[in-house]
Amino acid sequence: MTRLRRLAALGPLAGFLLLGACAEPFDAPSEGETGATEAVNAIDAAGLNDLMLTVSDPETAVSYFRRALDETPERADLRRGYVLALARARRFAEAVEVFEGLEADGLADDALRVEYAHSLARLARWEEAANQLALVSSSLDTPRRHLIDAMLADQRQDWAGADAAYEAARRRAVNPGAVLNNWGVSRLSRGDAAAAARTFEEALSFDPRLFNAKNNLAVARALEGEYSLPLVSLSEEERATLLHNVGVVALRRGDVEAAKGLFSMAVAAHPRFYPEAAEKLAALQASVSN
Repeated sequence: MTRLRRLAALGPLAGFLLLGACAEPFDAPSEGETGATEAVNAIDAAGLNDLMLTVSDPETAVSYFRRALDETPERADLRRGYVLALARARRFAEAVEVFEGLEADGLADDALRVEYAHSLARLARWEEAANQLALVSSSLDTPRRHLIDAMLADQRQDWAGADAAYEAARRRAVNPGAVLNNWGVSRLSRGDAAAAARTFEEALSFDPRLFNAKNNLAVARALEGEYSLPLVSLSEEERATLLHNVGVVALRRGDVEAAKGLFSMAVAAHPRFYPEAAEKLAALQASVSN
């Protein structure tokens, strides 16, 4: 991603920096249910459309809206729900196509344009994202709108503008964990690992389950030579993943022995088999024996 170009020299490390947040699963209607049109009407009455966009598994929400649209393709509210579900599932290219159709049909309001701009930004289509955001009324004062402003400022390397937009998004968010995680990635892209680590820690104080922030905190600490994992709650698989990612940072910093130890711990920590860590460990061991 363009906004992380200062980390490009770290090669695969940039791939370990995670921006988004995950949602909790929600039991959605299964495939093959009958009476779909009647069910859709009942679902609307119960407000399940909104629930599918806020608490369901993203792919489940995509399937739900796709099925509903198959039954009633003329319904604008279902088209809107579908495109928002695609964006939430990080299927940004597909989402942009649907957004384009909604805009052509005159159905793009301010809230929808914000999400349209977000999908374009995630595809690094920065100019188009900025153009969409420029069409949004200045009266729309939401965390999402400010977050996209921050992303656009990051891309321009306008760090003061980015910080102001992240702070605006933080103040307006009910749970600013995801906003702070993005802000931390921004600070890491500027080379300020210490400030980034503090920001990831703050993100976790709001949302201790946010794996993205746990991972990014471990990477930020490792960039400063601190290879021990942060004191946060981790599952076995999360611990193994963080040990592997910190090991990659150590290896790129030239700390080969530390990297070997971290890859070894990652293999031991994983509840099943961790091929990426095992392969790197075997390669390091082979290089020492040759």
